[in-house]
Amino acid sequence: MGRRKIRTEQDFSKMMLPVGSDVFGIATKMLGYGRIMVKCQDGHIRLCRIRGKMKRRNWIRLGDVVLVSPWDFQSDTKGDIFWRYRRNQMDWLRRKGHLTIEG
Repeated sequence: MGRRKIRTEQDFSKMMLPVGSDVFGIATKMLGYGRIMVKCQDGHIRLCRIRGKMKRRNWIRLGDVVLVSPWDFQSDTKGDIFWRYRRNQMDWLRRKGHLTIEG
């Protein structure tokens, strides 16, 4: 087992923020087979799939804040989830004003 690593403010400097067309979103409905309905910060509701490497390492639950990369085609309806934020990271994003969407 072992101890958990203590988190400090320095860990937040390595946190992923949206770049380019990436948007924040909140998982609203689990559909199975690695697909989730996500309410995005830009006002669209997208059918998103969990990227393969992330599918094996992270669990996404309803209400989790995720980072979505919209597809080049069908960008208003589909996208890929490539990052999930933890509870303390969500609080930090809200305090700094990056996250304005409410689940």
